[in-house]
Amino acid sequence: MKKLTAMLLALTMAVVMLTGCGAEASSAKVKVIDIDLTQEEYAFGVDKTQPELLEKTNEFIAQIMSDGTFEAICNNYFGDGTPVAVKSAELDESKEQLVVATNAAFEPFEYTKGDSYYGIDMEIAAKLAEYLGQELVIQNMDFDAVCLAVGQQKCDIAMAGLTVNEERKEYVTFSTSYYNASQKVIVKTEDTTFDNCADAASVEAILNGFDATTKIGVQNGTTGQFYVEGNADWGFAGFPVTSTGYKNGSLAVQDLINGNINYVIIDSAPAAAIVEAINNL
Repeated sequence: MKKLTAMLLALTMAVVMLTGCGAEASSAKVKVIDIDLTQEEYAFGVDKTQPELLEKTNEFIAQIMSDGTFEAICNNYFGDGTPVAVKSAELDESKEQLVVATNAAFEPFEYTKGDSYYGIDMEIAAKLAEYLGQELVIQNMDFDAVCLAVGQQKCDIAMAGLTVNEERKEYVTFSTSYYNASQKVIVKTEDTTFDNCADAASVEAILNGFDATTKIGVQNGTTGQFYVEGNADWGFAGFPVTSTGYKNGSLAVQDLINGNINYVIIDSAPAAAIVEAINNL
């Protein structure tokens, strides 16, 4: 990822300070094990009581995929483009508004800088609102509340790097998928535990060899948490480790650097963004 957010930089600088004066720079470095542990699809979660919104959203996704808009948005975060600031209007029930539920701590899909929103999902949200002829309202909340907010008709659509899953279908109807994702492991640079692994099976063999003394950081309510802890609805057996939950991946990586946990498992794109932010200091 070529774009860093001020939030991630501030968090990372705090991490460096916490490691102590005179510490070697390498002690605050981390790396991503470049092996996909899962195969997932991201989609938007639409209010079940609004089938017309689902239809329009799917039409919109097909359009931006075919006309190059989606590729251009991704280039703002994965290439040499510039992220576009997205503003949220105030909620006003007297107006035609698209109310989006998100968790803006998931770069490069959604994050904040000042009073503006950035990220792939946020730029898509702005264009979807324009496509619908509505004003955009963004509701920022904890990740595990995003689908619930839509299910309770407090928001129209969830746009938060959501993996399609049967459990979440209890609350939302998923749109057409728009992004393929996976889970990856983050370790300290000097950690060689997974260096000889060639595929997901070899990584999982090592994870299964750990016990509860091994602590793995995850973001609460995400696929990473279900993957580590095990969840029948998600098809994950889990591992015999201690899962430690955080509000976002940056906080988990801070704890990894500080020596409080052994590994972090989160979605691949945020993993790359967080690691690049730290390693570019």
